[in-house]
Amino acid sequence: QVQLVESGGGLVQAGGSLRLSCAASGRTFNTDAMGWFRQAPGKEREFVAAITWTGSSILYADSVKGRFTISRDNAKNTVYLQMNSLKPEDTGVYYCAARRGTVRASMKSADFGSWGQGTQVTVSS
Repeated sequence: QVQLVESGGGLVQAGGSLRLSCAASGRTFNTDAMGWFRQAPGKEREFVAAITWTGSSILYADSVKGRFTISRDNAKNTVYLQMNSLKPEDTGVYYCAARRGTVRASMKSADFGSWGQGTQVTVSS
């Protein structure tokens, strides 16, 4: 079992930045990749970004390309999501997730087996 704890959410104005962190503990050796998802009120959870622990594969949703950057610190078992040029449509609960297997060309919630509790990100206009 892998435990994931997100932090770094908050309220920010449009155009601002936030950095989310996801600390992994437990059987992290059973995971190969980490991902970030988000869910806005009344909407389905959507993929944001994913990265392998080796850093060899990274994938972004088209909606965040050029604005968000996913990275990892293997020594700390932590994955980050740097979010710049935030827009009101980026508002939602952001979830960290872990999976066995690499990052594919398309990722969805069902591809990930472990999830954090989520952290709220609110972007005001």
